[in-house]
Amino acid sequence: MGTINDILKKFERIGLKEINPFKLMNRTDTKFTFSSADLPLFLAQLSGHYKVLSINNNLKLSYRTQYYDTPEFAMYMRHHNDALNRYKVRHRTYQESNTGFLEVKLKNNKGRTIKERIAQDVLQSKWTETENNFIADRTTYAPQTLITSVLVKYTRITLINTRVNEKVTIDVDIAFSNDNNGHELGNVVIAEVKQAVKAKTPALAILKDLGIKPVSLSKYCLGVNYLYPDLKKNNFKQKLITLQKIINDKPISHFAGI
Repeated sequence: MGTINDILKKFERIGLKEINPFKLMNRTDTKFTFSSADLPLFLAQLSGHYKVLSINNNLKLSYRTQYYDTPEFAMYMRHHNDALNRYKVRHRTYQESNTGFLEVKLKNNKGRTIKERIAQDVLQSKWTETENNFIADRTTYAPQTLITSVLVKYTRITLINTRVNEKVTIDVDIAFSNDNNGHELGNVVIAEVKQAVKAKTPALAILKDLGIKPVSLSKYCLGVNYLYPDLKKNNFKQKLITLQKIINDKPISHFAGI
């Protein structure tokens, strides 16, 4: 079957300009998690159906996402308590394209994810009036009260299905940190199928055939669970157990070595 790099070379490529119609800022999300040992088989079956995002000939892209929350972790607690109309505020850096954005994500009461963002190439220690207004106008939180909470770094493969406006993201080498702690997820893969309208597609069919079931999962909430052990996490305990089973199932191997 070959390495991940060998498999990715079989995909037709798509560039940043071509991907613009497929940003899916208003979408449905379906997430999955599995071992990196299953990733080659999953990818190999997708090559005839999807294009892979390529930036400067890089097919595996580095992401750095800084999340913000209130000192009481109000955003995290709304997610923990399964509240609808919940927000995430974050800054995301795309290393290969040297770009960054301040983003607000809303998971609304209809189960859709709505993302808005403004350009902010460099992570700033203090927001400007424009950025404060952007957050204040789109969330129920005062931007001046928000503090850095979790930094998430990972490597992503982005696949595009141009036929049905679908994006499949595959995240590996996921690592969480704050000023005091760090935690790596080892061989855990988090894949996400993002669609404008829910549809049966090759990615979903292949995941089903592999016995990989959908799971409600948030990288931000996982980071909080690992880095802030004193915070309430009852509703996430089963997910943490599932991830630990994946980690224990196979030897940990970082993405570059797959």
